[in-house]
Amino acid sequence: MGITADETVQVCPQCGSDIRGDARFTVWCAACDWNVDPQKPEAEHGLPARTRQAAAHRYGARLAADMASGGELRARRDVAAVLACVCAVLVHGLTLLVTALGIRWIISGWGGVPMAGGLLLLALAWSLRPRLGTLPQDGPVLHRADAPELFALIDDVAEAVGTRGVDTVAVDADINAGVTTYGLRRRRLLTLGLPLWEVLTPAQRIALLGHELGHFSNGDVRHGTLVASAHRSLAAWAYYLAPAHNPSPVQFFVSVVCFVPWLLVRGVMLTLDRLTLRATQRAEYLADRLAGRAASTEAAVQLMDRLLISDSAATVLRREVSRQARGSHRTQGADDRAHGLWDRLVTSMDSVPEAEYERLRRVGARRGHSVDATHPPTHLRRACLLAVESVAPTVVVGEDRTRRIGVELADARTLVARQILRDGFPG
Repeated sequence: MGITADETVQVCPQCGSDIRGDARFTVWCAACDWNVDPQKPEAEHGLPARTRQAAAHRYGARLAADMASGGELRARRDVAAVLACVCAVLVHGLTLLVTALGIRWIISGWGGVPMAGGLLLLALAWSLRPRLGTLPQDGPVLHRADAPELFALIDDVAEAVGTRGVDTVAVDADINAGVTTYGLRRRRLLTLGLPLWEVLTPAQRIALLGHELGHFSNGDVRHGTLVASAHRSLAAWAYYLAPAHNPSPVQFFVSVVCFVPWLLVRGVMLTLDRLTLRATQRAEYLADRLAGRAASTEAAVQLMDRLLISDSAATVLRREVSRQARGSHRTQGADDRAHGLWDRLVTSMDSVPEAEYERLRRVGARRGHSVDATHPPTHLRRACLLAVESVAPTVVVGEDRTRRIGVELADARTLVARQILRDGFPG
């Protein structure tokens, strides 16, 4: 058998096996795992990160086993979730107390020194206030009238996973997707990273929508408004109270005074993190199950595999930006290059060999929770999906509907492609 241009053949220096690989990717040995993970991630520093990882390792496998054995398809409001909500209420109560104290100082000390202190407290309370979120301002934002076919698909997927659709869709340049709420009326926002959307098949796109919308139906405590805003308030407190680096004499005195309150805030952050960590991981497993319900188990597993090569997609986009910067686009109009960006990305991702997918699966199994303790490792998520009975898709998208959705996203595709080529890839 001949060797193709991208194929490389060598002997494994560890076990002596013959290795056939693709020169575009890491060359490794499937027999002994030599060079399977040449770029090991740096260990996270700091007590919160280490504590989170330890907790994730401690019960991560048990949670995966529970889900793989057919654990209930809904989030559980256990004692930890209730305590997290109580903790969040206390955090926001402190913000209200600071507000009330600031108002009292202003009223009682009008025109004097206490008034200045009251204004300072009100400014502090304003920075600690719960954020209700706003619409993104740096990319295309679609409403139902802009993309009726896309929103109809989202509604179909939402019905399949037991929730309602979204009010707005934001399109950006990230290789990611997510859901959140915004405004006083808590409208729902779906953010679609176009580089991810473009490289997925129609079935995988349904799985992606099912996973993200599943977070609305499974009651993820950590991402609820109450707890998420408490996290942000605590982060602000920690920033204000943190000891100064290379302090002046005055800063040193302030750091000494604030040291104990800073430790207390860090302790509350650790507590809230521990209380919500298990629920967050469970929510991810449940969202995966709901993705399988909407798109089929096979499509949900394929989506996870596609997410494994997000770094490769980022490399392709950075290469396109580099070519643009070097002037290699001069023989091609800027609009033509922007239109062709997605086709080149899809072609590159479709050429990723199965050996690279397998290597990344093994890397995930080795690293476990060390990269992201809030999300279960991909190999455990895949195992949970494959351990239960495979399900057929509830939502199916035909070629005509896929084409109509593509037409609705055409302007956004061009805008995001131009943004990437002009400003660089943000990932």
